[in-house]
Amino acid sequence: MDFRMTPRQIDLKHQARAWTEAMYAFELDCEMNNGLSLEQHAKVKQLIIDHGLAAINMPTEYGGAGYSVLEQAIISEEVGKLTGALWDTMWRPANALKAATEAQREEYLFPEIRGERRDAVAVTEPNAGSDPQNISTTAVKDGDSYVINGEKWFVTVGDAADFILTLCSVDGAPTMFIIDKDLPGVEVQRVPRYTHTFVYEHPEFVFNDVRVGADKILGEVGQGYELTRDWFVEERIMIAARTIGAADRATRLATDWAKEREQFGASILSYQLIQDMLARNTVDILTNRALVYQFAWEADQGMDRKALNAKAAVIKLGASEASNRCVDNALQIFGGRGYMRENPVERLWRELRVDRIWEGTTEVQKLIVGNELNKRGSAGLLDYAGASV
Repeated sequence: MDFRMTPRQIDLKHQARAWTEAMYAFELDCEMNNGLSLEQHAKVKQLIIDHGLAAINMPTEYGGAGYSVLEQAIISEEVGKLTGALWDTMWRPANALKAATEAQREEYLFPEIRGERRDAVAVTEPNAGSDPQNISTTAVKDGDSYVINGEKWFVTVGDAADFILTLCSVDGAPTMFIIDKDLPGVEVQRVPRYTHTFVYEHPEFVFNDVRVGADKILGEVGQGYELTRDWFVEERIMIAARTIGAADRATRLATDWAKEREQFGASILSYQLIQDMLARNTVDILTNRALVYQFAWEADQGMDRKALNAKAAVIKLGASEASNRCVDNALQIFGGRGYMRENPVERLWRELRVDRIWEGTTEVQKLIVGNELNKRGSAGLLDYAGASV
């Protein structure tokens, strides 16, 4: 079993690291100004193109970068070191758009791959969070059209997107619609303020008698939950990779600080309690990084979708919890300086908290794993893909 990175993977890691280091210059402006200016966004867009990091999850025949899941995870780990969620400026179309028709690809997917359009995904509602099957947003057929009514919360990138992939109920069948944001009846109800500072917003949208044609159905009627689940699986793997990258950066910064910081006549890195925190961080980072790479590799081997859903839950749960521990330890090592917003560790500490909530809470990930064990046994989770041991 060869664990060495290929030359291509090493090159991708270096590309992502170079982009990330260039993006550090935008972090404080993003934090202090609650986002970036239009001029800064234009500079960032060019940096993404120059570093070959646009549409990393889309096939080359569509104009995307065509990277494997493992290659995407390697990239995501590096860019996850950024604060302000600046990694999200690196547009990555929702994988649900792979179900688009030829006409939908021409209108939505291909322009997004080129960086000319942007999607947002709207699933959560006031009374439907962890259980997306409990949605109340409806799409009622009216002649050749559908009339959509409902409310969606936490629509990340909803301010920058110009179309929204919206999960609706069609006579009880979960169905995904493509809704242009400028249609009559599409309204931003509220833009809440959150603990983290994010380069984009998470608006709450209301759909009042929004009329769309049947050609705006993504996939088929009744396929919406399947498309949502596949989107969740990809997002959970990338969340795991990004959070480990964040934990890595925070731990390196804390280690460097502890080595230079003197108290009671010695470097605080010489004290066992500091060593204990950094040792625990190191274990959390290395074990979760290895697991992210393993599961991403298994995904590339064509793992059974239900098993992959459960393994994505395992690593999203493990990495998000571990990274929160790591960044909390790093902040503690910095002391009062770690509580200043000018310190990247403080920003990471606030920003990583949501990774235990969005794209499925910690508790939901545990349920997914438990249900997989109950229904299909332990082999699919505990074995390597394609290997029974």
